[in-house]
Amino acid sequence: MKTSNALGLLLLAGLSTGCATSYSSRPPLSFQDFDYSSPEGKPWPLQRFALSNTAAALGMTRVPEIAYVELNPEGQRTIIFIHGLGSYLKFWRYQLDTFAAQGYRVIAVDLPGYGKSDKPASFPYTMEAMADAVHELASKVCIDKPILVGHSMGGQTALSYAIRYPDDLSALVLTSPAGFEKFSRKEQAWFKRSFSTQLIKSAPEYGIWGSVRQSNFERWRPELEWLIEERVRVAKSPEFDSYAYANVRTVDGLAHDDFVRDSLGNITVNTLIVYGEDDRLIPNPFLHGGEARDVMMYGHEHIRRSQLVGLEGCGHTVQMDCPQEYNEQVLAFLKGLESGGSGK
Repeated sequence: MKTSNALGLLLLAGLSTGCATSYSSRPPLSFQDFDYSSPEGKPWPLQRFALSNTAAALGMTRVPEIAYVELNPEGQRTIIFIHGLGSYLKFWRYQLDTFAAQGYRVIAVDLPGYGKSDKPASFPYTMEAMADAVHELASKVCIDKPILVGHSMGGQTALSYAIRYPDDLSALVLTSPAGFEKFSRKEQAWFKRSFSTQLIKSAPEYGIWGSVRQSNFERWRPELEWLIEERVRVAKSPEFDSYAYANVRTVDGLAHDDFVRDSLGNITVNTLIVYGEDDRLIPNPFLHGGEARDVMMYGHEHIRRSQLVGLEGCGHTVQMDCPQEYNEQVLAFLKGLESGGSGK
């Protein structure tokens, strides 16, 4: 199969039949206009932070800023939520207020290139650089050993953080994480050759419906249609080019996961790996195929203090697809840590 056709099919994967709302005729929407609020409509207080140390380490001439929200700042234990590829902190919409209500200090970040954060072309978009950004944010807001909760790309970012800063976190929750699946050099080259900004920019609305709804969810419901609307309308904004470029660079960074795979044995904190058993994105459907459980089992077997939980009938974006079951599993794990157990 030609690579351009393969990536095109990936964007169009699982197109659903029947009627769907069209948003293509609606006016453009900027990233800064995204509605960051709870499902009940409660706005989240947005803050910005300059990545001075990360920029200096990377030799960047301009210091980028990242956006984040913080809830329940008086909480005794802090959770940092890290989103996945192509998304932003709003993808934790069913977790932030819930976990804050349980007494946790909750922080959710827009990684560089995503959401309301800056999208500099000079940022490398490796998972190690993403981890540096999260680590600098944690240091800035005076977090002592946060719990990291990462989805997909955010999971690989959290793994990089845990490997490189082992004394600066207390636990990991890896949600359908990237970083466990092995990619050969030829496969890494395939990603770099095939994935382009034009591919992202030219995706038709029906392709977005397919890639978002069918590739990421098993239990789609109408209340999630904001995912489609924001993606369709923001593609008309001037900032979308830099966002598309960030996605392309990030895909290359994700595929080069040898550092993480080879270093899983160095992770020392209690770790929960939770995933949807009907994940259609992990393992990669074009390069590998197979079952998500096999990939997740690799991580479980190589992280010494880990437990593995598969959620039946749930897709890749499991924290939104099956929020109740997901929250129950994660809260049980965290309560186990507080009682001095392993989190089980």
